[in-house]
Parts: sequence; structure tokens; C-alpha cells
Amino acid sequence: MSGSTRLNGIIRAWEQNKPAFTCFAKVDKLTAQEMSDAPYDGVVFEMEHNPYDVSALGDALQYMLNRKTIASSGSVAPSVTPLARVPANGIEMNQSFAKQVLDRGVYGVITPHVATVEQAYNAVAACRYARPKGAALYEPKGARGDGPATAARYWGLTQAEYYAKADVWPLAPQGEILVGLMIESPEAIENLDDMLANVPGIGFCLIGEGDLSQALGFPRQYEHPEVLDAMRRIVETCHKHKVRVGNPHTNAKNVDRLLKEGYSFLMAAPSRSYGVVGQGRELAGY
Repeated sequence: MSGSTRLNGIIRAWEQNKPAFTCFAKVDKLTAQEMSDAPYDGVVFEMEHNPYDVSALGDALQYMLNRKTIASSGSVAPSVTPLARVPANGIEMNQSFAKQVLDRGVYGVITPHVATVEQAYNAVAACRYARPKGAALYEPKGARGDGPATAARYWGLTQAEYYAKADVWPLAPQGEILVGLMIESPEAIENLDDMLANVPGIGFCLIGEGDLSQALGFPRQYEHPEVLDAMRRIVETCHKHKVRVGNPHTNAKNVDRLLKEGYSFLMAAPSRSYGVVGQGRELAGY
């Protein structure tokens, strides 16, 4: 798929060999409006630690649409790609949260605390529609319920067009949905190689530095040698399997290091850190 027809701006950046810059945001209309023309490639609506409210998410997604930008770009997609982090941990083996945020129209789902092959498989399956057994790209077997009307309308597509694009990237090259797994425990690190080797369709892994540092006994000491070593192991394993890896605490002091270490999903603080995005893009050469 060419960059001109790609709807998901995060995937577009990666296909152009660029890092993607994103941030967390609250699920409210004012924040969404501010994010609609922010310099990010994507925004992650935070619904794990903030209230899980799909009605508010639906409103926020509408406020992400900047009609002037749509008219000038010729693309029906928001210029900043919306994803959602859902509340259920991987161990809960939940599918309903992913289904509901996808049905509102987000372009990706981040599942927190994924630590095993089974949990990773479920996170991907929850974002895929069912298909006949033996069909191409059958695994992971889709578990997403069929209710595409709102999402198709939000994406500016017919339902048939939506079905063709509503699969997980990079398993389906034309897919526009990103599955993000949060890696935030020693168990997850030990199992990560098996997870990435055995579960196709994982778009990226996002390191949960807060919980990881807690589990290692160094709460929020992000520069502690043991925390950095654990993060290094995650990055190396992701690179081994050619899976993108993200960092949720990108700032002016560490962005150069993170880029050099191979992070390509970089999350800066909202609005007040727009300069970090510009700095990061300059360091990345674009």
C-alpha cells in the first residue's frame, strides 16, 4: 500500500523508515480537538488508568477530524491517528474492550501487562474478524464480533472496504489496525522471544517502564542499571523478530539515545512537549 492511500499515520511513518511520535491523551472532546492538528503521528487514548467510557471515546474521535486538513490532504483519516489503551490486562484474556474501541473507529489497541504466548495470541485475535478455516492468514484465529457500521463510517469507507482494511499490520500488509503489547514484567521479558516467534500480527511492543521498574524493585527509577538492562533485553528481542518497540517516557534528554537504540514508537508528554517531537525528527533526519 502506498503512503498516499495509507490511513494509519503510524504505519505510514514506519513504511517510510521513520520513527513514529505519539502521546497519551485523556478521552475528552477538548483534548481530542487539541490533538487533531498536533505534530504527532498518533495519539493513544488512555483508558487503562482513566475511566473506560466508549461514548466519550466516540465523541473524542469525531473531534479528531479536522475538516480543513481532510480537504487539503484528500485523506478521510484524521491527521493524527487515534489508538486506545484498554483496561484489561493480558492475563484477563478479555476481548470485549478491544471490540468496543475498534467498533468506535480507533486504528489500534494496546493491551497492558501481556506476559505469555497465550495472552499475546488473545490480544491479536481480539482485533481480527473471523474467517473460514484454511483461509489465508487464518492465525491468529479472529475473535472480534461483527459490528462494523460505526467504524466503517468513521474511516470513510463502505463496510466491504472496511473489512478489507480492518486487519492487523504487518500480518496483513494492507491492514490498518495496530496491535500493541505492553511488556512490563520479568515474566514478559522471559517469554518475549516465544511470544514474537509464535504469534504473528503483533504490530509493536511498548515497554511499561513504570510497572517494570516496580517489579524489579526500583520504582520509577528509569535510569537504574537494572531497569535499563531489562529494557535493553526487550529492545534486542524485538529487533531480532523485526517487531517495532516503543518507549512511553520520551523527553528532550533521552530522545537521541532512544533513537540510537532503535525505538520507533516514541511517546512524549502532550502539548507542552511538542518541541521533543521536532527535536526527535531532526535527529532522525527528517
